[in-house]
Amino acid sequence: MSLLSTLARLEAVRGQRAEPLATVRHRHLSERPMVLVPLAAAGEAGAPLAVLLGTDRDAPRLHLVPQPLNRTQRSEFLAAMAADVVPYLESFNEQVELLEGSEKDPVSGEKLPVVRELCADAPQLIVPNAAGVAHLALLGRSTRFRRTAEDPDPGEYPAPTRVPLLGRWLTHLTDRAQVPGSSMLLAMTGLLSRHWATGQSNLEDQHLAARLAWHLPPQGMEPAVTGAVAAEWVESARDADGLLRCPPAGPATDPKFDERVLAPAILRHDAAVAVWEQADASRDAAQERRAAGLVERARAELARVLLAATLPTWHDVWRGLDLLRGLPPAGHLPDRWEGDRWSFTMHRDRVAAGEPPQPRRDDAVTAARKLAQREREQAKLEIQEALDDPLAMAERRLAGEAFAGEVVDVVPEWTQGRSPKPRPLLVVRTGDRPHADPGREVYRAHAEPAQRAEIVSAEPGEVVVRLLSGMGRRKDPEPGSVPAVGDQVVFTLFELSPRQSAPLPEPADTPWTHGGPPVVGEDSPAGADEWE
Repeated sequence: MSLLSTLARLEAVRGQRAEPLATVRHRHLSERPMVLVPLAAAGEAGAPLAVLLGTDRDAPRLHLVPQPLNRTQRSEFLAAMAADVVPYLESFNEQVELLEGSEKDPVSGEKLPVVRELCADAPQLIVPNAAGVAHLALLGRSTRFRRTAEDPDPGEYPAPTRVPLLGRWLTHLTDRAQVPGSSMLLAMTGLLSRHWATGQSNLEDQHLAARLAWHLPPQGMEPAVTGAVAAEWVESARDADGLLRCPPAGPATDPKFDERVLAPAILRHDAAVAVWEQADASRDAAQERRAAGLVERARAELARVLLAATLPTWHDVWRGLDLLRGLPPAGHLPDRWEGDRWSFTMHRDRVAAGEPPQPRRDDAVTAARKLAQREREQAKLEIQEALDDPLAMAERRLAGEAFAGEVVDVVPEWTQGRSPKPRPLLVVRTGDRPHADPGREVYRAHAEPAQRAEIVSAEPGEVVVRLLSGMGRRKDPEPGSVPAVGDQVVFTLFELSPRQSAPLPEPADTPWTHGGPPVVGEDSPAGADEWE
């Protein structure tokens, strides 16, 4: 945790209200996001219980598994969920932008013109917390390999076509969610934590309702109530039946709710199904109609209690979106969202081309590429946030990684030689203390084109820098390329564009010890053909 974040938490404790950590919104928010509030059954990892989803805050749709241990009912639940989610994802497929570019011919080496499609927009799923993202990852892993009737060997119980398609999309979205700065799958608690600090721990911030209590007290409480009191009430207040007034954000459920409400409702549904099966076996039409009515009422009761458990969190997610929409978007948001659009477009093309689903485990090269991409995107995100947000830049200044101040003097100088180049000195009055020795290269923020400089001297209250680039090709600097006396400037000790990682080999070119093709021949090590 940075010093600025710690100070913001202390201010939140003192003022009993959430304190801003950003002046702009650092994540893209879609005009038509799909909100999902998943619930998982206790006792079995990844067993779905229910999901409340939709793109209209006033019209959520509930899908449930009456008996989470019943595999058939789980399959029906996944099919119903896929029928809602997949059309939403595919609705972004058709509207595209055509971008002209070039690529090298593999035979001749010449550059050939190409036209690429880029989806004009991409879907966005929003869940209450990080545990919801992990639950969707489990659902994706359990469904993307399901066989359908269209497969050559569909098996005894083929799944609807959309079920494995849902699994592939969920796997892609949850994998993309691990890329820093991505906005295709977001956890609301993480969004709020990036932009505001509360007076509670990071673990407590995972309770969405408790986190929102630091912004506005829950309905029914006095507006003047403190954030800590409101959050404690949200986390622990129970009604006369011992149930939480504000259910947790999922996917885990309250044990008291499981014991006193959910388990009896499931047992009543199981009993009704048993009666219906007996009536169906007896071939008595009147008895079968009565039994079917019992099943319908038991299912309706189960839907009622699950809706009551998920609806408060549904409203909390939309309240969080309202808070975030009140912040102006950051300047580099379109750039990062374009990366998400490319990711969506490429996965759309892989699905359309009939490529197989994502493997259970990445090979060594793919895993290394993903790690390199995430490290690169993390560095890029930190740089862009610092350039977009004065509060983010303040963190770097407090850490000695940047300094800001007023130009109090400009000394024109030139290099020696046949064609002198401008190398002016800037005297910057600053209260920052950068960790920079003379000769250290620094970079001027918000300069166009980018400018490099070097530290000439760094004394308390004053730093002298020499500009090295970004002033044109002539002897005299281009107008406006050199700050004037009285201008405010910011210099960073970190580069303003992340460096590219070293190229990695193709999987087929790696040794068998790292997932490549096994060595075949007399000199092959024993057991080499068994490694994959």
